[in-house]
Amino acid sequence: MPSLKDLRNRIRSVRSTQKITAAMKMVAASRLRRAQEQAEAARPYAGRMERVLASLASGMAGMPGAPPLLAGTGRDDVHMLVVATSDRGLAGGFNASILREARRRIRDLDNSGKTVKILTIGRKGRDSLRRDYGRLIHDSLTEIGRRGVAFEEARDIAQRLLALYAAGEFDVATIVFNRFRSAITQIVTVQQLIPFAPSAEQAEAVRASLGGAIYEFEPSEEEILDELLPTNLAVQIYTALLENAASEQGARMTAMDNATRNAGEMIDRLTLNYNRTRQAVITKELIEIISGAEAL
Repeated sequence: MPSLKDLRNRIRSVRSTQKITAAMKMVAASRLRRAQEQAEAARPYAGRMERVLASLASGMAGMPGAPPLLAGTGRDDVHMLVVATSDRGLAGGFNASILREARRRIRDLDNSGKTVKILTIGRKGRDSLRRDYGRLIHDSLTEIGRRGVAFEEARDIAQRLLALYAAGEFDVATIVFNRFRSAITQIVTVQQLIPFAPSAEQAEAVRASLGGAIYEFEPSEEEILDELLPTNLAVQIYTALLENAASEQGARMTAMDNATRNAGEMIDRLTLNYNRTRQAVITKELIEIISGAEAL
């Protein structure tokens, strides 16, 4: 049975932890609001950009003059998997859900005979995947969005991917990240970046908006796509990083809230145990005093 001193030290330690988790919850909540606003503000622009490209791509698909970022390499052998996680932990299941999906995708591609290369964003993804798939990691980036996600960071990542694609390092690039829905709900999302492939919803929206109309473009579709496709790559990466940032803060706020409440419950249990132990000690001392007095 622990002594009263041990119980007091334990209660003091849990209270200190509770103060830390409560402070981290407040910090995450303040950062979440800003990150959520940025993510929600970026969604319309990214969606509209994808819709415009889907409209242009519908007329260029399969044509000889289609840009490489739209037509692809004609192969499906080498896949570049961009795994976007965080640099810091204490965010509940935020990183675990992304890494679980990344591992599942790596296994599926490997079983299909594909070559997989990994580009990690965030320290947690790098450290976790390095244990099992260290030989597949092509590069790793850390401290992305440390002071807020900036478009320049997303553009640098896009330029890195474009250089690797132009050098023939991969055929398909896909990013895995968490899309923010609420502070307690984040959706693991797998999005193909290269070659450009509009989602089914975007394709249906384009068909509905065209309504059988025929458009002529000036300059040509090829010139517009040559300009917009690299920009769209940076925009989609930027949007994914913003969604990830909001999801991370939401998951951290929820995790720290749960930790604070659990610490409070533990303090209550330890306090009850302390009072019972103290009462038992006092009772024992009284019995010893009474027994000694009767012996006299």
